[in-house]
Amino acid sequence: MLLGPIGIRPTAGVPAHCEGDVCITCSDEAVPVRITELRPDEIALVETEAGTFEEVSIALVDAGLGDVVLVHAKEAIVWVDTSAFQPAGSAGGSR
Repeated sequence: MLLGPIGIRPTAGVPAHCEGDVCITCSDEAVPVRITELRPDEIALVETEAGTFEEVSIALVDAGLGDVVLVHAKEAIVWVDTSAFQPAGSAGGSR
């Protein structure tokens, strides 16, 4: 059997790419997002590179408004340099 990213077996029924009401991290991949709003209980509204918005937990990171974090399974796991974030229609690395 072929193994997916980081040696995980692919899950049956998981789409090859995000679509519809699927989490922004629908596979074994962390994606960069920008924090656009801080909400109670260590929750943030984030903007994805596709220009969509989603709520994620920021309980594991020290991040604030405007920061870029990597998110996996709706959980921010690390702060990253803003040049890693390329929102849809953006020509440069930072806003």
